[in-house]
Amino acid sequence: MKLPVSTEWALHCATTLAQLDPGASASTTQLAQYYDLPAPYLAKQLKALVKAGLLAATTGPRGGFRLARPASEITLLQIVQAIDGTSSPYECREIRRQGRGALPPDECRHTCVLAAKMAEAHQAWRDSLSGVTLADILTTLPPSAPARTRSRLTEMA
Repeated sequence: MKLPVSTEWALHCATTLAQLDPGASASTTQLAQYYDLPAPYLAKQLKALVKAGLLAATTGPRGGFRLARPASEITLLQIVQAIDGTSSPYECREIRRQGRGALPPDECRHTCVLAAKMAEAHQAWRDSLSGVTLADILTTLPPSAPARTRSRLTEMA
C-alpha cells in the first residue's frame, strides 16, 4: 500500500501542533516553512483535518491551526482517514471467474481467499494505527523536541 505524500504532511503537522503550548496555534505559512512544503497544498490538508474534527482553525493576523482535542484523543488512523478516506486499498474484481482458468460459479460462493487475506491485513494495519495517539508519539520524541519546535515556529511568526 502506498499512501500519498499528503498523509506524511498531515501526520507531521499534527505532531508538530501537539507540541505547542495549550491554546497556541501555528499558521499554514509557519508549518509550510517549517517543513519546506507548498503552503496552498498544505492548507488543503490542514482543512481536511479541521473538517474531520482533529484540528481547529482561527482566522485573522494571529490565526492558525491547533489541535481540536487533546493529543491523547487523536489517533494516527483518524489523521490518515481524514486525508485518504476509509476505503480499503485492495479491491477484488473476481478475476477467478474470468479467462481460461475461470472457476465454476459453485466454487465462487464464498469470498475469494486472497480478498479475505487482504482485508485481514488492512484491518490489522487499521487496528495498529488506531492504537497509537499523538500523545504516544510525543512520548517517543527527545525531551528537547517540543521546546525546539515551539522556538522554531515562533521565529517564523
